[in-house]
Amino acid sequence: MKKLILSKSRSVLSIGIMMAVLIISNSCTKSSTDPGTGGSDGPGANEVWLKGMAFTPSSITVSVGTTIKWTNKDAVTHNVTSNTGVFSSGDMGNGATFSFQFNTAGTYPYTCTIHPTMTGSVTVQ
Repeated sequence: MKKLILSKSRSVLSIGIMMAVLIISNSCTKSSTDPGTGGSDGPGANEVWLKGMAFTPSSITVSVGTTIKWTNKDAVTHNVTSNTGVFSSGDMGNGATFSFQFNTAGTYPYTCTIHPTMTGSVTVQ
């Protein structure tokens, strides 16, 4: 009986150690994200975040035909409004997205009309 209890204790201990090793090794690994989808570290390719009362990145250069996606990561409402009226997202709450395809070369400055200090630009080549 004593051997059976000792054997069970060793099994439980072994399982506990294996789980601890897995948890520690998993928490030490940096999560990887697809460069096109954006991760917790920042926006992906052709993506702009509205975060910290700023557009990140504030300027982006793309090829003709590229679609840019803006995502509001702030707790407050923002918008993405072209200075020349080419595009406008309307009000975007937290987590909302807006996309626009740029089919003509040029520079497209934009702002958040709710927070005019938030400015950005898209350069299309």
